Amino acid sequence: MSHDHNHAHTGAGTTLILATLLTLGFAAIEAGVGLWAGSLALVADAGHMVNDAAALGLAAGAAWLARRQVSPRHSYGLGRAEFIAALINSLSLLALVAWLTVSAVERLQAPQAVQGEAVSVTAAIGLAINLLVAWLLTRGEKNLNTRAALLHVLGDLLGSVAALLAGLVIAFTGWTPIDPLLSLVIGALILVSSLRLLREALHGLMEGAPFDIAPEEVGHALAGVPGVASVHDLHIWAVRPEEALLSAHLVVRDIARWEMVMETSHALLAERFGIHHATLQPEPVTRTVHWRERPEHD
Repeated sequence: MSHDHNHAHTGAGTTLILATLLTLGFAAIEAGVGLWAGSLALVADAGHMVNDAAALGLAAGAAWLARRQVSPRHSYGLGRAEFIAALINSLSLLALVAWLTVSAVERLQAPQAVQGEAVSVTAAIGLAINLLVAWLLTRGEKNLNTRAALLHVLGDLLGSVAALLAGLVIAFTGWTPIDPLLSLVIGALILVSSLRLLREALHGLMEGAPFDIAPEEVGHALAGVPGVASVHDLHIWAVRPEEALLSAHLVVRDIARWEMVMETSHALLAERFGIHHATLQPEPVTRTVHWRERPEHD
């Protein structure tokens, strides 16, 4: 692992720890005010902020694990912890959406009095805190792990906006159903983001090819390297969200030229697809061709 990569992960970890402390500190205040004021939107926002703090803590832990050096037993390092953290975060978001939905429906069926002014002031402070945390995360390293944490914070930012609107509407009109209705809207927005994050985390844990790399295109590109007859047993996966790995068998027309073919292939993979860790195995052209045969005149 390079020094720059290590430094980036260290910076990401520090940012995530600071964001965790800010989020958790205000969540306690918001929860207390929400319970006193009778606002579901405010309590939901506080619950979301606690969820955010847990998500940010997980992300910080994953960043710390990811920058640990490789070992004989973990030869690829512990970068996959970032996928695990994203999976846990997405599942916790889905649980939060379920709780919000049930609570909002109950509140619609049995409306309760809400202190609109207290809700508005507290939600405005929460909005400022969430904007600060989101700004910190956008200035750090961009990866699946920090993106998962940022999704939590953006969802909570929307929750603060909803709580603020609910407080203002109740303060000026007295219409309390706005509180659970806006909670349902925010729950729907969080649901979309969490399902997308869940899909990416599961895809990474199942060793799927990164979404920004097309295996078919990689295979055809390798088959186009001078001296390569065909490519088969091509595998592309990610040990961490930003680090794609590849292995493939290249059928070569002249095994004596393998060193040149290998160097050309590695340069192609790095420059065109951003794949810097590839294991390529040569096979003589007399072997059965399974995939991506090139025309004989090339």
